[in-house]
Amino acid sequence: MQKIDNIGGFIIDMDGVLWHGNNPIDGLEDFFTTLNELEIPYVLATNNASLTQQQYVDKLAKMNVTMPIDKILTSSMATVQYLLEHLPKNKRRVFVIGEDGLRQPLIEHGFTLTENYQVNQPDKGITGADIVVSGLDRQLTWDKLATATLNINAGAEFYATNSDTSLPTELGDVMGNGGILAALEAVTGVKPISIGKPEPILYQQALALLGTDSINTIAIGDRLNTDILGAVNTGLRSIMVLTGISSKQDIDDVDYEPTWLMADIEEITNTLRATK
Repeated sequence: MQKIDNIGGFIIDMDGVLWHGNNPIDGLEDFFTTLNELEIPYVLATNNASLTQQQYVDKLAKMNVTMPIDKILTSSMATVQYLLEHLPKNKRRVFVIGEDGLRQPLIEHGFTLTENYQVNQPDKGITGADIVVSGLDRQLTWDKLATATLNINAGAEFYATNSDTSLPTELGDVMGNGGILAALEAVTGVKPISIGKPEPILYQQALALLGTDSINTIAIGDRLNTDILGAVNTGLRSIMVLTGISSKQDIDDVDYEPTWLMADIEEITNTLRATK
């Protein structure tokens, strides 16, 4: 059996690691019971920006896992924090492609959300968005894409919560936010600044929440080009599980790799109990 050493904390992905859609992956309850019994700190950090913190807490509750709300970090939360830190206070008008998980934290932090076809028309006294932010949107429409295009072409800065091209569900992989970004980039010629993994921003914010450092913190994920590459970019060790997007064979096609490769969270649980 493999050994996991020097564990100060875990940063754990959710889709494909803890569940597929609304179906929990085997061993979910025991996994968190083990983390709590062994007093291993953790943060659940996801690129999926569609749900709010409370919605993730509720989702886990339906899977018989009680989760404190402050252990949830989404790419939408990380995006809002990034915008607050890097943009002037006079840039607070945002056109959003996304769901409540993105809209709610923007509103809570003082941003004004603009509507479809609300674009700069000075002769009519209409002001558009300073920023366009795109996240996973399962109610995506042509009107939203058109409005985002008009605002970006008018000079609005373009941000993305993440660039995941796919999302694992109980029926299989479906299109993620990366598909939306591809369409907008193709028509505007503008590449968005992406906040989620594999950029280090989300992981850095998770480290701050944990109060740990890159030496003793381990990322757990299912996707090589986001979770694992993001860990590499942040200087973290990582565990890749095989219950999500990437396979063992995919590792041969890239020039980086996870520190550990495990079948699923059940194997992680067994390894932790054996190690401790």
